[in-house]
Amino acid sequence: MSERILVPYDGSEPSKQALEYALETFPDPAVTVQYVVPAPEGYWAVFESTDDRVPGGEKAKDRGRSVLDDAAALAAEHDHEIATELTTGSPDREIARIAETEDFDTIVIGSHGRDGVSRVLLGSVAEKVLRRSAVPVLVVR
Repeated sequence: MSERILVPYDGSEPSKQALEYALETFPDPAVTVQYVVPAPEGYWAVFESTDDRVPGGEKAKDRGRSVLDDAAALAAEHDHEIATELTTGSPDREIARIAETEDFDTIVIGSHGRDGVSRVLLGSVAEKVLRRSAVPVLVVR
């Protein structure tokens, strides 16, 4: 049985490196690539469905599907097929939720490698996933 790997993917260079790492490192992996359409949080979010909170909702989902198509093409270059998952919400929460509820063995996530002030100001999805996930997380830099 192959290991089930979740790779959060946004089309950035670090996410491409994470996908390539997962495909090259794990023997016969069952890889699912996830794109999260970010949805604003806060007080008003309680009163709206997740889909209604996404600015430019359908356009944002179309972009997500395009990014996932690019990931599938990258996997094909490495002679692998992948499954894809398009979700909506807070990226770190959605990544951790999918990993746990769908019984993934590992999350392989790319990081921009920011330090110090830039990381504090910009935040880090990889760092938040590390803190939130009940599933082991491998960070590729």
